[in-house]
Amino acid sequence: MKRLFTPLLALGLVCLAGGPLRADVKTQEKSQIKFEGMLGRMMGMFGGKAAKEGVVSTVAVKGDRMMRVSDTTGQIIDLAEEKIYTLDMRKKTYTVTTFAELRQKMEEARARAEKQAKESKEAKEEPRQQGKEMEVDFDVKQTGQTKTIAGHETKEYIVTVTVREKGKTLEDGGGTVMTADTWMADRIPALAEIMDFNRRYYEKLGGPAVAGGSEEQMAAASAMYPGMKAALEGLQKQNVKMDGSPLATTLTLEGVKSKEEMAQAQSGEESGGGGLGGMLARKMVRKKAESASPRSTVFTSTHEVLSVDASAGDADVAIPTGFKEKK
Repeated sequence: MKRLFTPLLALGLVCLAGGPLRADVKTQEKSQIKFEGMLGRMMGMFGGKAAKEGVVSTVAVKGDRMMRVSDTTGQIIDLAEEKIYTLDMRKKTYTVTTFAELRQKMEEARARAEKQAKESKEAKEEPRQQGKEMEVDFDVKQTGQTKTIAGHETKEYIVTVTVREKGKTLEDGGGTVMTADTWMADRIPALAEIMDFNRRYYEKLGGPAVAGGSEEQMAAASAMYPGMKAALEGLQKQNVKMDGSPLATTLTLEGVKSKEEMAQAQSGEESGGGGLGGMLARKMVRKKAESASPRSTVFTSTHEVLSVDASAGDADVAIPTGFKEKK
């Protein structure tokens, strides 16, 4: 089944303390995610125009249901039924996927990514953290910049989460760096309700969440970059220490090679062959490696709230009239 735009949990700085509000809410949002390098080419199988340009969608939450709809596609998530209704707005049809079936698809995407990582020469050059004990560091800065978003005054915060090998610096042992550039307003209860719904949904799925990426995409990314899950979990823990509602967030994940990995890349040993041709090939590989940065961008995700309406009715989260199920 083709997974459409499905923006995941917007990882901004929001306080969810105090329990679920269970209010009804409707918003308009724009989400986009861009994968880089080999991972970007792998994600082409899930992408399309939406992945390249981003998607503007209307989001409504009422009780245990969320509806997310754009001009061409839509999705209803029902937490009580543990079902997802995927809508084709042009053909007026829908398909049904259970949470159990989606978990299986996520596992299959993860397995495919792990297989391609083992078979790909390019993947072997990426920073790896499997089997290592990792530590997580946090840094939060308020830049002093302000701007108005969706009618609300916001302040800019930069949150950096660093996942590194225990007992080593990031430069020595390598790791993962996640940076969230967030514009945060005073707490908006309606947005907190959407965040709470997404939290409950992804707790049920047990997968990583990033605005703009599908469940399968993020499962594949976490297989190739194990530090990503720890970085996301660390960012979510940091969120509860901040009081406010994120209205725009740019999230960037970077992989960082260790000194050992950089030295191996610079050795040019994988460019084989003897004679003058082999020597020239090794020299070209070495020159390229020496000019390369130890950091490489894995993905960049953007999410912005365009409007907020603290009301939603049953029709806002129901299958539209006239739609038929596609078996």
